[in-house]
Amino acid sequence: MNARQWARDLGMGLRFAFAGGREGWIRALLTAVGVGLGVALLLLTTALPGALAERDRREEARLNYTYGEEIGRGDDTLMTADVDTAFGELHVRGRILEPEGDKAPLPPGLTRFPAPDEMMVSPALRELLDSDDGALLRERLPYEVVGTIGEQGLIGSQELAYYAGAEGLPDRVHDGTAGRIRAFGNPDATPEELDPVLMLLVLVVFVVLLMPVAVFIAAAVRFGGERRDRRLAALRLVGSDGGMTRRVAAGEALGGALLGLLFGTVFFLAGREFAASVELFRISVFPSYLNPSPLLALLVAVAVPAAAVLVTLLALRGVVIEPLGVVRTARPARRRLWWRLLLPLAGLGMLAPMLGQGRENGDFNGYLVTGGVICLLVGVTALLPWIVETVVGRLGSGSVSWQLAVRRLQLSSGAAARMVNGIAVAVAGAIALQMLFAGVEDDYTRETGFEVSQAQMAFHVPAHLDLSEATAKLKDTEGVRAVYPLSDTYLGDRPWSQEPERSAQATVGDCAALRRVARLPSCADGDVFALRGGEFDTDTAPLSRPGQKLYAETEAADGKVTDVAYTLPDPLKEADSVEDPTGVRRGGFLMTPGALTAGLAETLRGHVYLSVDDSVPHAREHVRNAVAALDPLAQPTSWSTTERSERFDAVRTGLFVGATAVLVLIGASLLVSQLEQLRERRKLLAALVAFGTRRRTLSLSVLWQTAIPIGLGLLVASAVGMTLGAVLLRMTATPVRVDWPSVLQMTGIGAGVVVVVTLLSLPPLLRMMRPDGLRTE
Repeated sequence: MNARQWARDLGMGLRFAFAGGREGWIRALLTAVGVGLGVALLLLTTALPGALAERDRREEARLNYTYGEEIGRGDDTLMTADVDTAFGELHVRGRILEPEGDKAPLPPGLTRFPAPDEMMVSPALRELLDSDDGALLRERLPYEVVGTIGEQGLIGSQELAYYAGAEGLPDRVHDGTAGRIRAFGNPDATPEELDPVLMLLVLVVFVVLLMPVAVFIAAAVRFGGERRDRRLAALRLVGSDGGMTRRVAAGEALGGALLGLLFGTVFFLAGREFAASVELFRISVFPSYLNPSPLLALLVAVAVPAAAVLVTLLALRGVVIEPLGVVRTARPARRRLWWRLLLPLAGLGMLAPMLGQGRENGDFNGYLVTGGVICLLVGVTALLPWIVETVVGRLGSGSVSWQLAVRRLQLSSGAAARMVNGIAVAVAGAIALQMLFAGVEDDYTRETGFEVSQAQMAFHVPAHLDLSEATAKLKDTEGVRAVYPLSDTYLGDRPWSQEPERSAQATVGDCAALRRVARLPSCADGDVFALRGGEFDTDTAPLSRPGQKLYAETEAADGKVTDVAYTLPDPLKEADSVEDPTGVRRGGFLMTPGALTAGLAETLRGHVYLSVDDSVPHAREHVRNAVAALDPLAQPTSWSTTERSERFDAVRTGLFVGATAVLVLIGASLLVSQLEQLRERRKLLAALVAFGTRRRTLSLSVLWQTAIPIGLGLLVASAVGMTLGAVLLRMTATPVRVDWPSVLQMTGIGAGVVVVVTLLSLPPLLRMMRPDGLRTE
């Protein structure tokens, strides 16, 4: 068969797709919408790698990297200080700037440096500060807003960021608060490779998110099957053979797919602009980020029409098209099970060689992982039609609505299975990923050790601030229950310029604060205690002799270091160390303020630990505001019992963002498919109403027609998802554990999407049940 004949038949099908009057255009538009939604998500996926790379590039370009070689002051230097803060669950990026010459580097996104007491903010931060919700944050940032940070200086449209001007930053270099740079960016940055388990997660995430899209596109190109069958029978009646008829049908599907490409491009461009106004899981982008790779976009443009042709030809292989009708209207041959089991078995076979490799030798083969996961998920689409046909064929009698639904499913179980294939694949993949994430989460989560029962926030007091003044300010702050001020230094057995052989920590505080560190026999101002039981402490006991002279060092503002001598008093009390608010058993010495000498007091570094009453609204925001009033460069820390790897969180966040997009696609595609099926049955519904069938009965029958295959699909998805999750856990050498809450959550979400789609399809269903639906032309 020559290419000219193929082109002629496909071209005839293209004409049929758009030349069938109103019915033809409605059918083509429904197909185009279904395909277009899938194409839009495919284009979004092809744009994601570039978007993430652009975010990383912009983050890298604006780094004020102050570590490494010390830089002297010059016309091309800039003083910077990091002043990031938190506002509720939001992160606010802040930088203080002080140029030291006309050639100082300007941060990306700024056209000039802000003057002292001025700041330039991101559009999202300006909006927050102007709102009623930003009142507490405005109090913390008492600068005049004089400009907006440009897009090149931000990593996302919803990022909260600001640059503020200041004076006197060179005086803060010695305490590590500020630093000097000649350029923005990190010259020593090297890309960090993902460990094998994270790479496995990334691979599986992409496959799981893209598989439902492919299934939806394959289902969308088969809209209008019953009406198409009648047209194909007419073609046979006027003389076309079976091969030509199938090629014409493929051309008709090709027309809908090409129109779907156009719709998909429009949907993508609209979504691209919409993306700038939303933030999902603290991730936002600019429209300019979402530029698909030309090669990948070309692949989508070629693959979607080709898939439309292939799916149509494959679907018609088992259909006999005769001049007087299509043999699909008779009872179809019973589906066979054996070949449908080959795909999941092949998937398990691909994944089997990597079982138990874990982290140590976890060089997972990306092709085998991708192929194995695809085979298992495609196995859902192969098994589901057989299961639906087998189950509905055995369903018995019931109410009128039940019988209508069951009979319809018995006649067209394949169409019902196609409708739910996509959601079944999505749920199966999501269950597997949730099990994998839950299984390996402990490997990427560590205990911080903080005793959050004692304190929930901490604040390092800069050297220029008086500790007692900071303590008094924080005690009066709304939401603060208690404040524990402690200072510390290190004492050596000889001057630090001579490198002491033994050294121990010295902690200073009042009796109430010292009781957070040790179990004291008694305490009065002027007491000094030697601690017993400190972690990794071997030097305290040899140094704990009354009259022992010890040495501390202090650094002046000009960088000059001097030694300060201190003599241990007699008597020297003993105390047992306990876990302090940081979760550590301290060693060394405890001192009350009355035991200090003037010289030793100069060597101390102050810390304040705060017990916060979180039942007070915005208690932690009040603490942050109080600290900012004491020192704009200070950053209090908020404690938690655990913290998780940022890279693990990034992969998980990517999954949630992608899953949200896929769920939207699932709902939209199911709705389009439902409307197409109702449109096909409009006259039948109108006839039933005209003969006296109640509308409620027909509505319930439509609900049953959706609920039965969806219930079966979710059961299959749960079984396949748990199997895939167990295999992936074995691959990472993690004990297999079914995360039942995740399984129930994902199946519940899938069922919820179907309920929403069914409710949205009721209004058009009621319109189609009017008797005038019997009118024809």
